[in-house]
Amino acid sequence: MTAVIIEDEEFAAKRLSQLITDLAPEINIVGHITSVENGVQWFSEHKMPDLIFLDIQLNDGYGFDILDNLEDHSPIIFTTAYNEYAIRGFKYNGLDYLLKPIVKTDLKIALEKFHKNVTASNKVSDTKLDDLKQLFKKEYKHRFMVKVGNQYRWFNVDDIPYFKSKEGLIYLHTKEGKSYPIEYSIDQLEHILNPIHFFRINRKFMISVKAVEEIHTYFNSRLLLKLMPKQEEQVIVSRERTTNFKHWLDM
Repeated sequence: MTAVIIEDEEFAAKRLSQLITDLAPEINIVGHITSVENGVQWFSEHKMPDLIFLDIQLNDGYGFDILDNLEDHSPIIFTTAYNEYAIRGFKYNGLDYLLKPIVKTDLKIALEKFHKNVTASNKVSDTKLDDLKQLFKKEYKHRFMVKVGNQYRWFNVDDIPYFKSKEGLIYLHTKEGKSYPIEYSIDQLEHILNPIHFFRINRKFMISVKAVEEIHTYFNSRLLLKLMPKQEEQVIVSRERTTNFKHWLDM
């Protein structure tokens, strides 16, 4: 479990780090950020931590400025000398709002809230995975019939690397790099394709495990995929689907 501390006062950062170690030794502090500029750069180069400790007023701006540069972020425990930002803080997924100097008992309560939040999220993921496993017992589609000019062709599902949504239509892509429109939506494909072999990684792509050539870590806890046949655009597993995508590959 990882966390980052955003705090421009060295003494305050060291004290907070020690308190975290005393109360929650399972949390690994992976970064100490001292300014808005450093924060924006750090999050662009590192995986999103599980928890953020954020001082609101920094030497070159506000901690909120860092958050505004992120597409999404982990839960936050605010640590600040000012109480006038509390309401705004909770709009940023704030778990708690601690006033300096940080009181150990208050930090303990905030960390307990964090652990409850993690437990609840894991239960949701486990439930979704159990539902996915139940789907494996169903009968799924084996072939697709498509119209090509004045003729019809059929394609075995096993020979299809992925499906892609483009300009309101869904296209079946072949291993040879050709594509054909089909009369299905991405939502429908989720129900008729075997989830052992196909996974919906975002709003546009339903991919076969056979199509995944490379997997790379990507900004904001997402994954960047290299597919075969190659796609010109970036193919990214959305953050909310990343955990189940890893489970799917590890079946």
